Amino acid sequence: MKRLTLVGAGPGDPELITIKGMKALQTADVVLYDALANPALLEYVPESAIRVFVGKRAGLHHRQQREINKMIVKYAETCGHVVRLKGGDPYVFGRGHEELEYAARYGVETSYVPGISSAMAVPGLTGVPLTKRGVNESFWVVTGTLKDHSIASDLHHAAQSSATVMILMGMKKLPEIIALFAKYRGVAEPIGIIQEGSTERQRTLFGDLGNIGERQQKENLAAPAIIVIGQVVHERERVLNLLKEVERA
Repeated sequence: MKRLTLVGAGPGDPELITIKGMKALQTADVVLYDALANPALLEYVPESAIRVFVGKRAGLHHRQQREINKMIVKYAETCGHVVRLKGGDPYVFGRGHEELEYAARYGVETSYVPGISSAMAVPGLTGVPLTKRGVNESFWVVTGTLKDHSIASDLHHAAQSSATVMILMGMKKLPEIIALFAKYRGVAEPIGIIQEGSTERQRTLFGDLGNIGERQQKENLAAPAIIVIGQVVHERERVLNLLKEVERA
């Protein structure tokens, strides 16, 4: 039976895939996997299954989206169960629903297995809670760059709020993002940049809107990375300071 299972691979650590996602991989006839899906997850795939890398990163598209859509249908019709393995959660800036919709149009049975979104998990893994009582009331997840390479218009609304803001695909627009948020929140607003969060290659940089630009030029963190802005970024330092006090006591 031709079918597609859209599986979220999580933020990068292979142990952060769901059990349901792992079971889907174990029954796959074909796996189409992204650059942000940890290759270690392919260990769950049957030896007989076809594995196809269709990775896309900013400016480096191994496969175009239209081609990927066609591949899903072709493999479903010729092989059976296609698992589309996508980093994070496929429905959070992952174009997952576009692929599922395309497959359904050709009579392919579809299902969706949520993944842990990097936007939700990565800040927390570095000690930054998305919300904390008495600090903020909401959080926003915003793309930094639109299809036409302009800065996302929603960032202007986010900057004027008191929310924690997680920005995906924003590194190329970092100077513009810093200037925008500094305009509305001031240069003392805390900010963090987390590159390849949850993986062994993770790098972090924390500071404020007044100093992060210069520090970033020296450290040169790059995509894939998450930018997190908001007062909750200070909570990481609070815990670190508490631990230091305990050690001195």
